[in-house]
Parts: sequence; C-alpha cells; structure tokens
Amino acid sequence: MTYKPIILIGNGGHASVLTEILLTQSRTILGYTAPSQENNNFGLRYIGPDIAIQNYNPNEIELIIGIGSVNVSTTRKSLFESMKNLGFHFSNVIHDKSILSPSVTLGEGVQIMAGSIIQTNVRVGNNTIINTGASIDHDSDIGEHVHIAPRVTISGGVKIDNGCHVGTGATLIHGITIGNDCLIGAGAVVIHNIDAGKRAIGVPAKEV
Repeated sequence: MTYKPIILIGNGGHASVLTEILLTQSRTILGYTAPSQENNNFGLRYIGPDIAIQNYNPNEIELIIGIGSVNVSTTRKSLFESMKNLGFHFSNVIHDKSILSPSVTLGEGVQIMAGSIIQTNVRVGNNTIINTGASIDHDSDIGEHVHIAPRVTISGGVKIDNGCHVGTGATLIHGITIGNDCLIGAGAVVIHNIDAGKRAIGVPAKEV
C-alpha cells in the first residue's frame, strides 16, 4: 500500500506517541503545526500554525491530529471538521501491537494505540482515540470524536455516543448506552445508562 505524506497537527505528548508509531511504520512526516515553533523530540520540521496546512494540496497529503484530551473537549472535533470542509483527509494510525478483529469497522482519523484489543463487529467512528491497552468487546458502537483512555474495559454491546471521554481504567458493563458529550471518570464502574452531557464517577458510577 502506498501512503501519502503526513502533516501532524500538534506537538505535545500525544503527538509524540503518534510520531513514534508512524516512524516505526516508515511513514513520511512532512512536519507539525502548532501556534508557535517548539522543540520537537523527533526533529520534525515546524510548518507553522494550522492555517499553513492550506498551502498544501489536499489530494497530496493526509493529516493526523496529535492533540489528545483529559476531559470532554471540542478541540479535536473542531479541527477535524474544519479541515474536512477544506477538502483534507485524515489518516488512521494503528499500532502494530494492537489486536483488531477482521470485522471491526473504522472511520476516518481513528487512532489505536499499543496493546488495544477490539473484538468482533465493533464500530469505531471518525476521529476517535482508542488509547493504550483499552479493551472493547463484541458488537460495541463507539461514536465520533470519542477518547477511550488507557486501560478502559468496554464489555459487549455497549454504545458510546459522539464526543465522550472515558477516563483511564473505567469499566463499562454489557449493553449500556453513554449519551453524547459525557465524561466517565477514571476508574469508574458504569452499570447503567448515562444521559447525554452528564459526568459519572465512582464505583458504581453515579451522575454528578
């Protein structure tokens, strides 16, 4: 397969993880964008602020958003949608040490980190992060612009709507639904549906 060169949006810790995956896979990275020039751990070229991406032909490059989140955030969604409106496309990043069932369906701009396991008939929406060591079981539906943090366990048949953040080490039992733009706290054990826009913490998780 022939891959197009990459421009990485962002230069923080999440961007470093993605850069290392891409370089290990011999992908070509043209450089990174950020509000101002910063030190880059891999010596990547500073291209300029995000607007500088418009100097490139959308048919000749692909983009990767190197900005993570520790909370519900619209930053990744805004970047994704604005660049899509300009005709750009986003590359998926899949670590070689992740495990994906052949029946998994991935959207555009999905990022899957080392040690993640995604089982049969799972769907992962556009611009979603499945972070280190997360486990998603059969027939689950993960929406767009979602961040599944490290070591999250999602049982079968779970639905997570768009814009959610599921914190480190959280557990979601079989068959529940998490509404749009929810925050599930780190270590929470979610045993019932969570309405849109809510925050849920604790064991068992309660809305706050």
